[in-house]
Amino acid sequence: MFRFLRKYGRNSHYYKLIHRIFGVWASNIELYKLALVHRSASIVLEDGSSINNERLEFLGDAVLELLVSEMLFIGYQDMQEGELTQLRSKIVCRNSLNSLGRKLGLKHEIVANTSSNSFSKQNMYGDAVEALCGALYLDQGYDKASKALLNLFDEYIDVEEILATEIDFKSRVLEWAQRNKMKMEFWSEKSANYSESNPLFESVLMINGQKYGYGCSRSKKEAEQKAARQAYEMIEGENNS
Repeated sequence: MFRFLRKYGRNSHYYKLIHRIFGVWASNIELYKLALVHRSASIVLEDGSSINNERLEFLGDAVLELLVSEMLFIGYQDMQEGELTQLRSKIVCRNSLNSLGRKLGLKHEIVANTSSNSFSKQNMYGDAVEALCGALYLDQGYDKASKALLNLFDEYIDVEEILATEIDFKSRVLEWAQRNKMKMEFWSEKSANYSESNPLFESVLMINGQKYGYGCSRSKKEAEQKAARQAYEMIEGENNS
């Protein structure tokens, strides 16, 4: 502990904070410190100009959009452009980033004017997340930044859950089945690889005794949503053929 304090001095708290969030040791800690300065507490320089995290927020927004686009493009190869755009918007929307900022404990790290009641303060957690991403990109480069952010998303953001809430494929397929007077049912059970530490469920969606979709996930609900999504895409394909 004392060796750490001697090495990083008064900035030791920020070095540990960035390492906790991103798993990297900062090269330019001042970037990250600036990323935590809300505009309500802007720093006034000698020339009279003021600085805050808004420019880093602008950069971080672009970094996040590119990273999430790349992640979804690789991970969801059967999705069309419109679906990818909707899912990306849901992941990087202000509510989602505000929630992530709170989970990361930024409430006690952001420098803000507590007497200010501006509308922007409602979103200061998400703004800080974007600014930190911008700082990470400048400090570490895209390759290291993307790896760190993917690890962060993997821990804090459940893309499958977002997908399930964004599009309720079960309801869509059920409406189609009822409209066409067909019987729809799920065959859901624990996977052969199920364990308490790794709960895994499999689901098959049957329509009139024919397999239309299969899904596997860490919850029965998500497995059924995946199976319904596959079935929905199959139905759409048949309708458009």
